[in-house]
Amino acid sequence: MKEIVKITIAIIVTSHLLLSCKTPNNVPNFDNKNTPQTYGNNLDTTNIAKLKWKQYFSDSILIALIDTALKNNQELNIMMQEIEISKYEIGYRKGEYLPFLGIKGLSGFEKEGRYTRYGAVDDNIEIKPGTKFPEPLPNFFIAGVASWEIDVWRKLRNAKKSAVANYLSKIEGKNFMATNLVAEIACAYYQLIGLDNLLDIIDKNIQIQKDALETVKQQKDAAKVSQLAVNRFAAQLLNTINLQFEVQQKIIETENHLNYLAGRYPQPIKRIRENFFNKSEDSLYVGVPSQLLLYRPDIRQSELQLIASKLDVKTARANFYPSFKIDAAAGFNAFNPAFILYPQSILYNLGGELIAPLLNRSAIKAAYLTANAKQIQAIYSYQQTILGAYVEVANQLNKNKIILKSYDIKLQEVEVLTQSINISNSLFKSARSDYIEVLLTQKEVLQSKMELVEIKMEQLNAKVNLYRALGGGWR
Repeated sequence: MKEIVKITIAIIVTSHLLLSCKTPNNVPNFDNKNTPQTYGNNLDTTNIAKLKWKQYFSDSILIALIDTALKNNQELNIMMQEIEISKYEIGYRKGEYLPFLGIKGLSGFEKEGRYTRYGAVDDNIEIKPGTKFPEPLPNFFIAGVASWEIDVWRKLRNAKKSAVANYLSKIEGKNFMATNLVAEIACAYYQLIGLDNLLDIIDKNIQIQKDALETVKQQKDAAKVSQLAVNRFAAQLLNTINLQFEVQQKIIETENHLNYLAGRYPQPIKRIRENFFNKSEDSLYVGVPSQLLLYRPDIRQSELQLIASKLDVKTARANFYPSFKIDAAAGFNAFNPAFILYPQSILYNLGGELIAPLLNRSAIKAAYLTANAKQIQAIYSYQQTILGAYVEVANQLNKNKIILKSYDIKLQEVEVLTQSINISNSLFKSARSDYIEVLLTQKEVLQSKMELVEIKMEQLNAKVNLYRALGGGWR
């Protein structure tokens, strides 16, 4: 009981936060209304979560790819059908508490035993003077029938409201899936461009190593170095060529993954390879953490599921109470079709029915306890979703700051090492350093340039993930 009270209080607090949009005291204050979090040199007061994805991404090829995926992605289309199923469930639940009207027709015959109550009565009654009941006795019946369960305890209407909440939660689930799909495509697209630039770096480095190998061979012919130096330079070149093959395979796999997300068979992906290192984050206003509660589809989905679970508890509780039902019929009944429309053949009935559970209530109780347990489960899920959202935003905000600093430092490292290649080559030619220094310098330059590409990809992915974390990306 204490656990249920605590959880109920948590629901009230969380619902209050949703209505007031205030940051709770126990949540880390990533940013506040006085000092909004921004990225870039100029302040744009447009909140990221309010932007449509076509406004957020400027690459026309990426926009076309995302647009194709939102139409063709199989997983998203499966979710759309689940939404349709939920919509039909609403119609079904709505029909349960509305009156049922129908037409009933019957034709047949019957023969009562002579030595039974009804047989003896039929044998002594004449339809008209001198004419007894026919044997067997035909029966023709046509009537309008009506049935209506009076929803005194709102059991049926709560079930319908629960279906509506589940339907809306499915829509939010679809929006959340679309958000993740947009983010996944954007990240894979940036990764593909990054791999292209990585391959270009490796190609240029292969040419540098080939030139260095030729220089060492000349040095060997001049008896300035041994065959060992030639072998070391050749081995390094082969290793880099093998690395080239690995990157080419990753490019193919990334292209295929993008095509899979777009719901189409493997084909080349068009992309703009140039200016990869010049791609930068637009200056955008991130907003305050409480805005997360308004724009993230998964939080809205979890909230609607919580509402549905509460209504399910009310519906299950109503099964303990009596149910009231009204049945009515009006029509014609005769043993001969010729008499079916006679006034004497008219019949009608109206009756009420009350059913209250007395024995074997264990099934009703089990259903009620199950609904309660599911509600508590929905509460925990709701709290977990909100907590996870805050943690995700906190991580992404911090990651954006760290990556910006890391990229600047790595860029300086690349520039220093690039200068070292020319220095080491000059020293080697003048016999002021050995070939080991040249090999190490070339290896370090290649490694640092590859790391620079990876950091740039992380920087672009962080931009996308921050947008997704704040609830944008599906509109």
